[in-house]
Amino acid sequence: MWFAIIAQDVPDSLEKRKGARPAHIERLQKLLDEGRLFVAGAFPAIESEDPGPAGFTGSMILAQFPSQADAEAWAKDDPYVAAGVYADVRIKPFRKALPAA
Repeated sequence: MWFAIIAQDVPDSLEKRKGARPAHIERLQKLLDEGRLFVAGAFPAIESEDPGPAGFTGSMILAQFPSQADAEAWAKDDPYVAAGVYADVRIKPFRKALPAA
């Protein structure tokens, strides 16, 4: 099943994000290589592709996992969690409706 992992950053998370980003991307790449990643990205703090020092307010990952418990375990081990980037992480089952196929 698909799961949405929606995370909210702590204030002033940019430097923590930068430090943990390579390991974070490596885990996402593994999901992509396995065909389990639909989309992943960050929420810029301002309306800009590159928000510069304004940084980001959170992230969203939409990926396949065997169960809610597996999605929660995967999210708990994210390098951004270990680095203190995220203040809150929520995981919700997701059912894709459109586009079909």
